[in-house]
Amino acid sequence: MKPLFSKGPSLGVRLLVLVVMSVALMVVDSRFDLLKPVRSQMGLVLMESYWITDLPQRMWQGVAGQFGSRTELIAENEKLKTEALLLQGRLQKLAALTEQNVRLRELLNSSALVNEKVEVAELIGVDPNPFTHRILINKGERDGVFLGQPVLDARGLMGQVVELMPYTSRVLLLTDTTHSIPVQVNRNGLRAIASGTGNPERLELRHVADTADIKEGDLLVSSGMGQRFPAGYPVATVNEVIHDSGQPFAIVRAIPTAALNRSRYMLLVFSDRRTPEERATEAAIAQEEADRQGAGHTPPAATPAPAHAAQPASGNAPAAAPTTPSPAPAQPAATPAQPRRQ
Repeated sequence: MKPLFSKGPSLGVRLLVLVVMSVALMVVDSRFDLLKPVRSQMGLVLMESYWITDLPQRMWQGVAGQFGSRTELIAENEKLKTEALLLQGRLQKLAALTEQNVRLRELLNSSALVNEKVEVAELIGVDPNPFTHRILINKGERDGVFLGQPVLDARGLMGQVVELMPYTSRVLLLTDTTHSIPVQVNRNGLRAIASGTGNPERLELRHVADTADIKEGDLLVSSGMGQRFPAGYPVATVNEVIHDSGQPFAIVRAIPTAALNRSRYMLLVFSDRRTPEERATEAAIAQEEADRQGAGHTPPAATPAPAHAAQPASGNAPAAAPTTPSPAPAQPAATPAQPRRQ
């Protein structure tokens, strides 16, 4: 009967045998290529064991990396959103400055086309009443603004000053229901009255005959007939003409050329501030002076006039002082000549 625990070689002998075998394998491996296939197969087997033993650590790193990456991504996303908002704000500011520069350049170009003296004003307020179209500008009586002064932007007439304050003024726009302006069709000179409708994008022409020569696309300009707006400024463009055979007048609608709801900068036109009575008086005086000059100029033309009498007629017309006394020496020269002719 065999014993349950058989007695084998001692541990020292086993260690020695293993050491000798290891040294022999190392010598054979370094000197010969016999163990390369064995090493390759052992490396393949050991690689699987390495992957299995390293799996927990890699799983832990993956989970920690996922949570860490998500936190970092959230923080980075918030940072990028903040930077994007800041950049968008700066971009909007630059866009606003660009548009403001464009509008100021348009005003500069339009002021060069206006013969009258102009001054740039800025919009600082809008009337909150939805039934009135009035705006507030930053120029007032101290700046020389006067009642009824025309206001225009880079595209056309906007309205007129209706209320004065020391440093601000209130402007009534063309589209207000209480405002009307005499206009004429730029194509053929047809005159009409353009009235506000309360719609900032529409004007209506009152009492235009159904047979009048007006059509879509016609440009309406100020006629100057109201003694308030200078003649020749763009007012609106006709966009709709409705003819009704049963009505004596056509329905004519137009779109204002000025950007009434968008213009921030505008021009105040300092044209002729004389009243109609003053203009009529001065025109009558000028006509009388012209008549006197014409009457004094006729006799020297009929008879040989001396050199000193002909000089005032050939002089400049505005010099009224030298031309007025010229008829006095011309009349005596013609009186003694009549007896000799008889």
